[in-house]
Amino acid sequence: MSASNGFGMGRRLLLAQTLVLIAGGVTTWVVASVVGPPLFREHLHRAGIAHDSNEQYHAEQAYQNATALSIGVAITVAALTAFIVTAILSRRVQRSIADLSAAASAIAEGHYDIRVASPRLGDEFDELATAFNQMAERLQAVESTRRQLFGDLAHEIRTPVSVLEAYLEAVEDGVKALDQPTIAMLREQTGRLVRFSADAAALAQAEDAHAVIAPGWVDAAEIARTVGAAIADRYAAKNVALHTHTGGAVRLWADRQRLAQVLGNLLDNALRHTPGGGHVSLTVAPVGGEVVFTVADDGDGIAAEHLPHIFERFYRADSARDRGRGGSGIGLAIVKALTEAHGGHVSVVSRGRGSGTTFKVSLPMQLAGGISRGNQREAGSTTS
Repeated sequence: MSASNGFGMGRRLLLAQTLVLIAGGVTTWVVASVVGPPLFREHLHRAGIAHDSNEQYHAEQAYQNATALSIGVAITVAALTAFIVTAILSRRVQRSIADLSAAASAIAEGHYDIRVASPRLGDEFDELATAFNQMAERLQAVESTRRQLFGDLAHEIRTPVSVLEAYLEAVEDGVKALDQPTIAMLREQTGRLVRFSADAAALAQAEDAHAVIAPGWVDAAEIARTVGAAIADRYAAKNVALHTHTGGAVRLWADRQRLAQVLGNLLDNALRHTPGGGHVSLTVAPVGGEVVFTVADDGDGIAAEHLPHIFERFYRADSARDRGRGGSGIGLAIVKALTEAHGGHVSVVSRGRGSGTTFKVSLPMQLAGGISRGNQREAGSTTS
């Protein structure tokens, strides 16, 4: 029978206590009836009372009555105590479960700010309450991120679409001619939509580490030089100096294409936030069992309050994510996702606005599949 039919936890606990008391009472009565009288009679004989005498009869009657009374009183007191304890405990447990059930129902309806208090019924219940609250916090964070993501997606798409619509209406009304400047503006806005779509797809792939990473032995220094050469024309067009410091060959086990994407995003971010006449450096160096890629610029810099959020999608900070400079707002989120998919980590340092920014990407050199670092160094020395 379910609790909804009147056979809930309280009655189950009371029934269990009752069964224990009945078993204890029956056992005590059997022992007292079977073992007690012969022992009592033996002591009477030792005391000099004749067998089958009136004294023996009345003494045994007194023993049996005292035993029955003692057992009856003990069982009654135990039953009352068990009932009171069970009632108090079951009420607390039922209240705690009811609160948890109500909170779960509230979360199912979308109220992710609900929390439950610790019932103080033991470590297990406290851990359950803590786990539930942690789950609620995660769900609240996911829901908040989802809403922000949809809002940011709408904003990112709305801006170029609005510009395209305005220009097309102006051309249709004859306010603007379909000349080269107008075509260039239309191409710029459609290109912005295409870049945003590509970046969103890249972020979705980057966050799926198993599907996106295809590692192999690569030369980190050679990749850095290749990425720097590919973006050199854009740096020259903005009059920003790019310095690449790689030293000798540095080999590691990584996905060449994704690693190039990480470095390309960091260099693109540095270029967008470094004014003409500025400098950006890309450095590759082995540190312990890791390869560290450092991209440093002397551009806008990032205020301290924005640093903890810089790798979040669409994070709005003028010095960190300026949409007017052509960024989709998810380039650094892709950097973080791809770096972590390689088993590495990324960090950012800035002393504030106007003081430049330094990004560091650290990737492990060793294989995850069991090749030791010694074998790895041997492989590197034979192929570099």
